[in-house]
Formats: sequence, C-alpha cells, structure tokens
Amino acid sequence: MNIFEELGEKKTVFKCKKFLDHRFLPDKLPHREEQIKSVAKYWVEALGNVTPPDVTIYGKTGTGKTAVAKFARKQLEEISKNKNVNVRVEYIRCTDYTTEYQVIARLCQQMGQDVPYRGWTKAEVINAFRNLFKKNVFGKDLILIIILDEIDILLKNDGDGLLYTLTRTENVSIASISNFVDFKQFIKPRVRSSLRDREIVFPPYNAQQLVDILKERSQLSFKDNVLHEDVIPLCAALAAKEEGDARYALDLLRTSGELADEKGSETVLESYVREAKDHIEHNKVTDIVMTLPSQQQKVLESIIYLTKRKEEITSGRLYDVYKEISKGDSVSYRRIFDFINELEMLGLISTKTISRGRGKGRTNIIDLQCEMSLLEDAIWS
Repeated sequence: MNIFEELGEKKTVFKCKKFLDHRFLPDKLPHREEQIKSVAKYWVEALGNVTPPDVTIYGKTGTGKTAVAKFARKQLEEISKNKNVNVRVEYIRCTDYTTEYQVIARLCQQMGQDVPYRGWTKAEVINAFRNLFKKNVFGKDLILIIILDEIDILLKNDGDGLLYTLTRTENVSIASISNFVDFKQFIKPRVRSSLRDREIVFPPYNAQQLVDILKERSQLSFKDNVLHEDVIPLCAALAAKEEGDARYALDLLRTSGELADEKGSETVLESYVREAKDHIEHNKVTDIVMTLPSQQQKVLESIIYLTKRKEEITSGRLYDVYKEISKGDSVSYRRIFDFINELEMLGLISTKTISRGRGKGRTNIIDLQCEMSLLEDAIWS
C-alpha cells in the first residue's frame, strides 16, 4: 500500500484542520466588530473616489489585526466592484518582503506589471509603480490601499524609504500593522509628518472571548462529540495568560487534536492540551533562540548564568558577564541595550525599572520569561 493511502485511512478526530489555521479568514470575526468598523470608516472614502487617510493598527500577536484588515479588504473589494469604483487593496507581509525595492516590485507584480526582484535601479521600480496610477481607458483614477503587515520588520531592516515613497505617491493609502506601539521610532520626522495616520489599537482577547472563537472554529474542524468539555475552556484560559493570543489558542486546540490522533484516541482530553502547551512552547523557544545572532545568544547565555547564581541582573552586571563569555569578541555597552530590547520584544526576557532611592537614580532589572532548561537546550543544540 502507498504510505499516503495508509496514513489517510487512519482514524482521526478532525473533519478539516484548515479552520484551525490562524490564516483562515472566517465569514465573521467574533469580538472584533468595533475594530472592523474603525477600519471601514476610513476606507469608505475610497468609494467616493477620495484617497483614504493612512491607518496604523497596533496590538499584541494574536489579537486579530491581520484578520480584521483582510476582512475589511474583502468587503471593500466586493462593494467597489458593485459600485464600479477603481479601488484595490494589496496585502504585503514585511517578513517576506523586507526592503523598499522588494515591496514595490511585489506591488507592481500583484497589479499586473512585470517587474523583477533584482536588476533594476530603485528609481526604475518606483517609476514603474507610479505609472500604474495613470488614468485607465475608462478615465477612472486608481485608488490603492496597501496593507503593510509587521511593518516594524521592514523599518528595522531597511529604514523608512518605502514610507517616504508611498506617502509621496498620489492616490495611495497605507495601512500599517505592528505588534509594537513604539515602531515609529524607526521613522524620521519628515516621513512621520507625511504619514498623518489614524491609530487603531486592538486589545487582547479575554478568556471568554477566546472560548467563543474556539467554539466556532471547532464546529468546523472537529467531528461531533470528540472534544472533552474542559478542552476549549482550558485552551482559552492558557491563551488568555499569553496576552489574549488567539493564534496560540487555535494552535493549542489543533495540536491537542493531533495528539489524540497520535495516541489513537477518539476523544480529545484535557491532558492533551497541557501536553500540547509543552510541545508548542518548546518548539517556539527553540526556533527563536536558534535563529538569534550569535552576539544576542551570548547575552542570553549571560542572563542564564546570572539567573542560576540568583544575582540581581542589571545592565552593568550583565555587560561584565557578557564580556567574559564573549572572550574578546564583544560589542559596546550601548549596543547591549538594543539586544535587551530585542530579546524583550521576543518574549524571552522582561525588564523593569526600579528606584534606588534619593540621589541613587533608577536601574533596569532583567528577568528571564522562559524556562531556563528550554533556553539552554536551544542555545547549546
């Protein structure tokens, strides 16, 4: 028997796993109606042939930012076709396209203009992009809304040249999505003044909201009566502790089902959820740490060393240990602060500022936020 036929005939608790993928866009988004309306109230101007204002969407991972933007995009494209208005909404994930050249080339390709990803000058690519806005045969102006997901990645990698170009192109509106409220530190004042964006903040989901989301998805994904009654509430509770991360909740539920299949169980049990949690966290931490630059790994190794010694970890003490571990191959003290910020954004550490009392100033204290054994396994693997 073909191996795939054999695997395909195995019993499973699933009807269809795709509905548990965070990239799946459902017909409705529970508990994000207000955010959808917030986006729509700005984008509706495109239906009157007016370029909408720029929008910036903030929120932690798994709070529905991308889903809301794509949902609003789908509905705007539907109504613009019905009204015969020339509006396009293009989505770019900035983890895939990390430079101004790549993003503009991708936009051109999505809109039917054949532009290579390398070989042209930046000016040639920008001209090809702006030529798309010349009146079409019907004499209608094109209004383009560009969703830039995880824009902070691009800004850190390539600067704000893309925003400079887009804000100076007529009939273009930018929708920026970021997990970090302070991402605008990477934007120069001259560009920031051109952006003049409207800000929309996405709060984390609470446990009950996550239960509602998981119930809807589980009905599409699982066979009847295979989920133990405590499975969804536990997935929701664990994800609520992870800052209301719906992606994490969906991943927990899916992995729990996969564990049931592996064990040959016809029921997804509460114990599988806890097992799924350990599995997911191990993979997540391992992937993050193993892809860190070597200097950041050394900083993390220094934090582990001080944590084991139960020392208070200040930036000064950390730098002393880091220099010892680096054995001469070290960066400046100032650069260490950048590493600390990046490790905190990744959720591996946390920092808090404490006062030493009158005349003694304030000090940053650093703490690990992951199991030490997981970090050690990832670093030394």
